Amino acid sequence: MRLLPVAQAVAAAAGLAILTGPFAPAAAEDPGLPPIPAVPGLPIPSLPTDLLVPQFEGAEATPRPMTAPVVPQNPYLAPNGRSSMHNDAYSTDAYAVSGPVGHDLTLRSRSYGVRECATIAFDSRDRIVGLCGGLEGFTMMVVDPVSLDVIDELQISQRDLTSGANPLTDICGGTYFFLDPDDHAFATTTDSGIAEVEVAADGTLTRVEDWPMASYLDEGDCLVATGVDWNGRLWWFSQQGVVGTLDRATGQVKVARLPAGEGIFNSVSGDETGAMYLVTTHATYRMDAALSGQPRVTWRLPYDRGTQQKPGTLSQGSGTSPTLIGKRWIVIADNAEPRTNVVVYDRRRGISKRLHCRVPVLAAGASATENSLVAAGSSVIIENNYGYNGVQATMLGRSTTPGMARVLIQSDGCRVAWTNNDVIAPTSVPKASLGNGLVYAYTKPVRNDLIDAWYLTAIDIRTGKVAWSRLTGTGIQWNNHYASIYLGPDGTLYVATVAGLIRLADG
Repeated sequence: MRLLPVAQAVAAAAGLAILTGPFAPAAAEDPGLPPIPAVPGLPIPSLPTDLLVPQFEGAEATPRPMTAPVVPQNPYLAPNGRSSMHNDAYSTDAYAVSGPVGHDLTLRSRSYGVRECATIAFDSRDRIVGLCGGLEGFTMMVVDPVSLDVIDELQISQRDLTSGANPLTDICGGTYFFLDPDDHAFATTTDSGIAEVEVAADGTLTRVEDWPMASYLDEGDCLVATGVDWNGRLWWFSQQGVVGTLDRATGQVKVARLPAGEGIFNSVSGDETGAMYLVTTHATYRMDAALSGQPRVTWRLPYDRGTQQKPGTLSQGSGTSPTLIGKRWIVIADNAEPRTNVVVYDRRRGISKRLHCRVPVLAAGASATENSLVAAGSSVIIENNYGYNGVQATMLGRSTTPGMARVLIQSDGCRVAWTNNDVIAPTSVPKASLGNGLVYAYTKPVRNDLIDAWYLTAIDIRTGKVAWSRLTGTGIQWNNHYASIYLGPDGTLYVATVAGLIRLADG
């Protein structure tokens, strides 16, 4: 699949032009980068077909808060729920705040052209800070959380469209970043560096530091993720399995190489012991740094990676970042056949038997996930992404394989609490609201009339039943293409699409 025809299709469907028309060139912050397109202040375009599909189904939910193990605050990250794609150092994808319950819902959207803000955080003034990818490359943006207007933007790195990589599936640089307590964002770049960007009090962005890491990588490798441990040490991870640490005070870099052939395609987690946890295409790891900063493997746990890369995944292996629950568990999904398993390990020190349980989930012969598991109390929720091989998989009324499931983690093992075989969420990173007991997914039902209708769907965590679904829009411009759902500090819900950002709130 070639990017440019797909991007042109997105632009045509959304009534947008690619780097022309309403995109008046603005001065680039770095003279080595091309001009940055100005951001249009218009909603994501609607289509007449919006009126031909249900606008809202279900009923307002009654909040039923849930208790959950405490997630300690990493002192070098912005407050939990604000710092990164997966919310906190444990990658729980769960919020303490109550999200929308479906009461008189209001929806607002803003188009940023063919540009998707897959990862967003919230700064100390509750503004949205997003790392947004488009044809021109990756741009950091500060966005007003109510109007969705752009306060400032700064291009971080540019794409090489001649490289042969498909930008719709290429996660090299620009996918993940984290925000620290001082409103400094740390993002990987397409030239294998780490950029530090300051968000000022007035919302303006300034690039304050760059750390190049390309010299530590083989040709063709790239940075995928970055994180920070409880000692303030910055870690980075390459797609071909190079793991590095950076002392930001001295600039000293230490690296370790994982076994040949193991790739990293997802984000990472950390806990208060100083450990960093990651999942490669072959195994789950705990890594710790020596006093010198040298990263070392503390333990390695192979999992069933199956025999092939399934449609809907970016590699032959787990599509999940590791999810930590309490002081004991680390949870992933494998790539087994005929069904994906939720796999729970005991991460405590001094444990000889780390595997706690392995539970098959979702549809036989059609199960895969490329999104992190959601921690909901002492359980996790998994979403089926099987069949999503690009935006064309959800065009002309088509969609992907349905399925969401909840797995309870118990002292003597694990069991599937429920499976919902009606919900179809092609690629969304779902999120849980512990404040009201709902989990949110971005869904697209199959339609025989060829209309592509996208919904924000709220599901009862305890029962697996859909509480309600609210239409966001019809057409390819509403596809979220692996972007995450987020809850703001006040419970407002946000989700990015290939053409902008959606805001959904109770009236």
